[in-house]
Amino acid sequence: MSIFKINNAFLPAGDQPKAIKELTEGIEKGLRHQTLLGVTGSGKTFTAANVIANVGKPTLVIAHNKTLAAQLAQEYREFFPENAVHYFVSYYDYYQPEAYMPVTDTYIEKEAMINEEIDRLRHASTQALLTRKDVIIVASVSCIYGLGSPEEYEKVNMKIVKGSMISRSEFIRQLIHIHFSRTNVEVKPGMFRALGNAIEIMPTGENMIYRIEIEEGRIASIKRIDAVSRTIVSEPEAFFLFPAKHFITAEDAQKRAFESIKSELEDRLEVFKKEGKILEADRLKRRTSYDLALIREVGYCNGIENYSRHFSGRKPGEAPDTLLSYFPKKKDGSPDFLTIIDESHVTLSQIGGMYAGDKSRKDTLIEHGFRLPSARDNRPLKFDEFEARVGQAIYTSATPGKFEAEHSEQVVEQVIRPTGLIDPIVEVRPIQEKGSYKGQIVDFITEAEKVILKGGRAIATTLTKKMAEDLSEYLKDRKIKATYLHSEIKTIERIEILTAFRRGEFDVLVGVNLLREGLDLPEVMYIGILDADKEGFLRSETSLIQIIGRAARNIEGHVILYADRMTGSMERAIGETNRRRKIQVDYNTKHGITPKTIIKKIRDITDTLEREHHQAVDLLLETDGKLFQKDPKKLIKNKMQEMEDAVRDLDFESAAIIRDEIRELETRMAKAEGKKTTKKKPKA
Repeated sequence: MSIFKINNAFLPAGDQPKAIKELTEGIEKGLRHQTLLGVTGSGKTFTAANVIANVGKPTLVIAHNKTLAAQLAQEYREFFPENAVHYFVSYYDYYQPEAYMPVTDTYIEKEAMINEEIDRLRHASTQALLTRKDVIIVASVSCIYGLGSPEEYEKVNMKIVKGSMISRSEFIRQLIHIHFSRTNVEVKPGMFRALGNAIEIMPTGENMIYRIEIEEGRIASIKRIDAVSRTIVSEPEAFFLFPAKHFITAEDAQKRAFESIKSELEDRLEVFKKEGKILEADRLKRRTSYDLALIREVGYCNGIENYSRHFSGRKPGEAPDTLLSYFPKKKDGSPDFLTIIDESHVTLSQIGGMYAGDKSRKDTLIEHGFRLPSARDNRPLKFDEFEARVGQAIYTSATPGKFEAEHSEQVVEQVIRPTGLIDPIVEVRPIQEKGSYKGQIVDFITEAEKVILKGGRAIATTLTKKMAEDLSEYLKDRKIKATYLHSEIKTIERIEILTAFRRGEFDVLVGVNLLREGLDLPEVMYIGILDADKEGFLRSETSLIQIIGRAARNIEGHVILYADRMTGSMERAIGETNRRRKIQVDYNTKHGITPKTIIKKIRDITDTLEREHHQAVDLLLETDGKLFQKDPKKLIKNKMQEMEDAVRDLDFESAAIIRDEIRELETRMAKAEGKKTTKKKPKA
């Protein structure tokens, strides 16, 4: 029986049953690489979820950006409500890497802002992998960057058991040893505070407080408390407490690291002196000596990760530990988990390019005396290292790339959609004005006005940001509700624009490359691809197929490529679309299926969280009426903090839900204050 229990409210349909069967059999046969070639809207994520349920192995899902990873995490949580689905992305809200530009003699200090909530989610991911098997981790490509050793991380965890003998002072010493920080105010993840004989701890992977009460040298009770309402959620007999940091080094290893760093410094200084690089030698000596002194005194320095090889005991050039190191292995050391690469044509390219960019920057720093050569070993995995460390892989994409084509032992097509929807009609029209034909812009407007009258939406894709903005303004002048979308628009604003577009606040959306992967817009009836014959990345076969797919969720979907000549990319994209369309039409005819436009609620990517939040606020107000009556402002302040955390996590939809909770609390508080002010004064 599988360790994963999939939500049976969903049933496979279309090509999904066949794809699930073939991919599952491929895993069972031991196939190393498989590709799920699924058209847009065919439910590739649901197919992958069923394969996970069938195979019953811990699974790593990799997406090419944080937003898509968040969306996938919520989908998998919906499919597996009883299993552990976690989200692992870079914990930086802002990151400016250390760099040096020799041409202008400009040194750029590393600058970073860590998001505490994302750090908590990262810890929750690694702790889940070390404590249970039914785990799905949805990660961005940050999963190939260095992380502390899982052996050291697991080795120093504390098992806290009710009734066990320990003094208050010894308990505090143990907490500090595993990098928990003491505070006298609000307890946050990775912190603790001592209140008399009680110690309150918030683990790094949770938003719950554990209150440990020690009496006569033993743990008398353990209470798990909600951090906001302060209500007791449960009273466990025991729980595991993992370190507050992923990078853990034993004391003897630290001593060896200091000696190793000093030895490397001496060797490097000798090289600089032989080359006559006096300035570089002096710079490196001062910088490294300062870092070592700081690490010795406070346990940290800015850029400490550049010494990671010495602290971990790795050999020069050896690959670092990453999230992949936390997944289970077979007895022979080979990976024993499943890997799913989402939108593989983009994600694999990102993974492959990370190492070279990082190495180039480090080489410059090392050459000019800003870092020791061992800084190169603080790096992402090389592609071959990544490939060796992941389990059996399934690549999902509507347009698989070269790697998938060359390595896949099986390609499974998922062309038939559960809804019976078929790929859109694609036609080619000229760019330039000819006779009565007024050119691509006028023609696009004419077609857009037709679908707007039907209550649909239209999309125009341009080659430049400037053209997107100009076309948007021109459409507004024509009294068409339009807006533009490109990479300079922040994530929260992007989501707001897309939601407004779906609701009909805008009828036309103009954009550049952002209108390809990951958009689910069933209201779109028409897409105009401007300047389609300008061969290049934005008008490649892959890009054109992805753009065409955005119109495949509506039965009236159609796409016009504006071009004065037929390029190879256009010919292949149109040919592939027509091939898929024929398969879909034949299937529908054979089975008597009438396609229907997807009716999708205009909601956020965290619909399950929305229900939980509404239930939580109601429960909070019902069960904690005393807290609300006693200090409603404090309760609202805590909610404000939750909302800010959600924004830092890029989970803007959850932030909006919490905002609504705050409004409800403020309304109730205002009513309560109104009643107080309107009470009649007692007669004298």
